[in-house]
Amino acid sequence: MSTVIDKHTRIEPGILYFGTPVVLVSSMNPDGTPNLAPMSSAFWLGWRAMLGWGARSRTAQNLARTGECVLNLPSDALAAAVDRLALTTGSDPVPAGKYDRGYRFVADKFGRAGLTPVPSETVAPPRVAECPVSMEAVVENAHQVGPGDGVIAFEVRVTRVWVHDEIRTRGTDDHIDPDAWRPLIMSFQKLYGLGPQVHESTLASIPESMYRGPDIERAR
Repeated sequence: MSTVIDKHTRIEPGILYFGTPVVLVSSMNPDGTPNLAPMSSAFWLGWRAMLGWGARSRTAQNLARTGECVLNLPSDALAAAVDRLALTTGSDPVPAGKYDRGYRFVADKFGRAGLTPVPSETVAPPRVAECPVSMEAVVENAHQVGPGDGVIAFEVRVTRVWVHDEIRTRGTDDHIDPDAWRPLIMSFQKLYGLGPQVHESTLASIPESMYRGPDIERAR
C-alpha cells in the first residue's frame, strides 16, 4: 500500500490569476471616442461571458452606460502591443487606486498600442483588426462582487464572432483550429503563449454542434 505525501503549503497570495486568456475590451467613451483596455478576468459559457472589472474603471463605466463592448482576443504575437497598454487608463483624473499603482491617463488607446480600429456590425465600439478573434457583445446583467462597490462582474451576450481565416479548421465554416490559435495568456501578471497539446481529450469526441445554444439564433 503506497502512501501519498502531502506537499502542499498554506499561503495567502494577493491575487489568484493562475492563467487566463488576455482580452482587449473596446468600449465607447462619453465623448464618442473608443476606449481599449486589457484584462484577463473573463470566462465564457456558450455565447456569454463574465467580465470582472473594477467599478471605477473607465471600461466598467462605459459598459454600465452603453451596454456594449467588443471582446478582442490577441494572439501571443501581439504581446508587445498589449503591454503598451499596461499602466494606462481612459479615466481622467486617474482613480486613486490606479494612481498609487503608477497608472497614467491615455486618451488614444488604439494609437498607444499601435492597433487598428475597424467598424463593428451590431455594436458601436470598434473591433481590433490585428486580433485573430473579435466578439461583439451586449451587457445582459451586472453583479456586484464582494463587499462594497470595488468589483463588478458583467454578464455579456455575444452578438457576432469574427476570426482570421488562418485559425479556422480547414474545410469548415465555424470551427476554430486549436493548433492554429495561439492565445496570449496572463499568469500572475506575466504574459505567456500557449504550448502544444499535451494529451488527447475525451471531451473532444463530443461534436461542437451539440453545444449550440439559443443565443446563436438570437444573434442572427
